[in-house]
Amino acid sequence: MKRRNVLGTALAAPSLLLAGCASPSSPAGSASAVAKAQITVLYDAFGRDPAMQKDWGYAAFVESGGKRILFDTGNNAQVLERNAKARDIDLSRLDFVVMSHRHGDHMGGMSYLLARNPKVQIYAPKEGFGVYGFDLPSTFYRKDPSLAPEERYYGGTPPDKMVFGTAWPQANITLIDKTTAIAPGIHLIALASDKPGTLELRELSLALDTPDGMVLVLGCSHTGIDNIVKAAAAINPKILLVAGGFHLVVAKDPEIDAIVATLHDSYSVGYVAPGHCTGEPTFTALKKAFGDRYLYAGLGTTFVLGAMPHAVDASGWTMPRGITDDDVQQYRALLVASHERRQGLFANLRRSTSPDGEYLAAQWRRSMVGCC
Repeated sequence: MKRRNVLGTALAAPSLLLAGCASPSSPAGSASAVAKAQITVLYDAFGRDPAMQKDWGYAAFVESGGKRILFDTGNNAQVLERNAKARDIDLSRLDFVVMSHRHGDHMGGMSYLLARNPKVQIYAPKEGFGVYGFDLPSTFYRKDPSLAPEERYYGGTPPDKMVFGTAWPQANITLIDKTTAIAPGIHLIALASDKPGTLELRELSLALDTPDGMVLVLGCSHTGIDNIVKAAAAINPKILLVAGGFHLVVAKDPEIDAIVATLHDSYSVGYVAPGHCTGEPTFTALKKAFGDRYLYAGLGTTFVLGAMPHAVDASGWTMPRGITDDDVQQYRALLVASHERRQGLFANLRRSTSPDGEYLAAQWRRSMVGCC
């Protein structure tokens, strides 16, 4: 029989009691809704909740400062739907959504999100001609008035701002290209990758400035987890919790050790809750370095925030610290399956047309390099 962690229960009790007081019909962000401070993992490749489906990708439901936030949408709309329903999370009652970056295992559930909440405010990284849309002043290109009107762009009279398409033209998307406060105590950290394979990829991280310190929710950390933490520390030097994907799934031990030392020693991070693309050796290294301040982050886990963050399952029981052998096997299998899905996509694109299919496949391959 599982034994309830007494300290964890004491800390969780106020949040669980408040949760029971909130009216299910209270609108998101309303004054009558009881504010929570917690993060629930809705999408990942390992976990212990049999009601939820594991898959490679990431999504988290964040409640902080009276706001209900969906961070990423995972890899598959049907899986996101199942997992949200399993945790009784109504995606029609969101204040806003944050899309960390363009990779499919983070935006694959967008169709379910928009079916439930078509007008929700979505924040996404601004990239040149990116999947979330783009715009430029028409002054960006050189002009030649000596040409006849029919030979000139827009007949020689372009609009002041040229707006380019998105994969979701009806969605309410706001593009972010610099670190921005979007609500009191809620920031989006916007950085660009300088790493081979994902060079210039833009990524947003969610930073919650709580009374107990900064809480970071990360998608994949393609821009470098050290760079993200540095940017967050410029807002609040006390980093309470870092959760999500650390993107060290294929990293060698020296790189892992350097990142662990940076988090533990240089920035004195309070707690870590690694998931998704963090990688098995990194799980081990972080668990060794952080001890009881390493939080299990499997699918379905909720992190109750506060001075001493802790992880609980759907029933409110405090979660054990480490991942099990079964978690590891599932994690590995879904990582392999994700790779095979991408290879199949590229193969289908190559066959789609000739010779353009090969070109299109190459473009997709480049855009998805580093995707995990």
